[in-house]
Amino acid sequence: MSDTIHLKAADGTEAALALAGAEPVSWRVGGTEYLWNGNPEHWNRHAPWLFPVVGASAGGVVRVEGRTYPMAQHGFARDLPFAVVERADDAVTLRLTETSETLAHYPFRFRLDVTARVRPAGLDFAIAVHNPGDTALPYGLGFHPAFPWPFAGGTRAADGGYAVEFEQAERAAVPEVGPGGLLLREERPIHLDGTTLPLDPALFTEALVFRDALSRTMRFTGPGGRAIRMAVEDFPHLAVWTKPTAPFLSLEAWTGHADWAGFSGELAERDAQRLLAPGATAHHGIRLDLEG
Repeated sequence: MSDTIHLKAADGTEAALALAGAEPVSWRVGGTEYLWNGNPEHWNRHAPWLFPVVGASAGGVVRVEGRTYPMAQHGFARDLPFAVVERADDAVTLRLTETSETLAHYPFRFRLDVTARVRPAGLDFAIAVHNPGDTALPYGLGFHPAFPWPFAGGTRAADGGYAVEFEQAERAAVPEVGPGGLLLREERPIHLDGTTLPLDPALFTEALVFRDALSRTMRFTGPGGRAIRMAVEDFPHLAVWTKPTAPFLSLEAWTGHADWAGFSGELAERDAQRLLAPGATAHHGIRLDLEG
């Protein structure tokens, strides 16, 4: 089987997912590509899934019952092969379960299913986290897609006509990000005009993290009214990120976030980490739409 799964909707909208990380690597509407191309000069990923943690872990480790385990930023799922569970012309379910490799970093049994379905001008994801073990499963889950900027004419300049529009007015301040990607308790103000964040590459010394966001949708809008809309289900934290010179913008959805600087507790005590009961399954959702 190919290492990439190709999906197609009735109107010709197409998507492709790599088995590595179950990562969406293409989303084409009307023949135009709307996912970032993964150019390693800027960022070598497209739209990775983050699991079992989101963001950086203090000291590059997590602690479980007094033992430390190495943990890379955003976890390991984005770098591991998923298995195909079900397949149709317009949909696929991909699965990751524990292995001896994952247990060396995260001493828990788990099942992570990502179901992708392409539809006219849209791409949907249903994510299920299952705990087959006999103890609570501490986990974080995130989606980190990037989109071309610009995607609808104009430029990346501050006056290029691009913005992020939130469903509701969010706080006009975000946590500072410290060394190693850890969050700081200090905040910095951002220019947020009600629900609208005018985009300027100079904003992005680090990710803009909206903890406990009120909005369940974000729209990446361009000149002329075209927009990429991302709606989320059970992802309480949102983020917007790019690099100052990179021609993409990432809209992110997280259940958790990076450790606070100075954190030294157990993984289960990590701020915003979920605890899934034995035998339970948690469900999360993402919906992408091209508008205009």
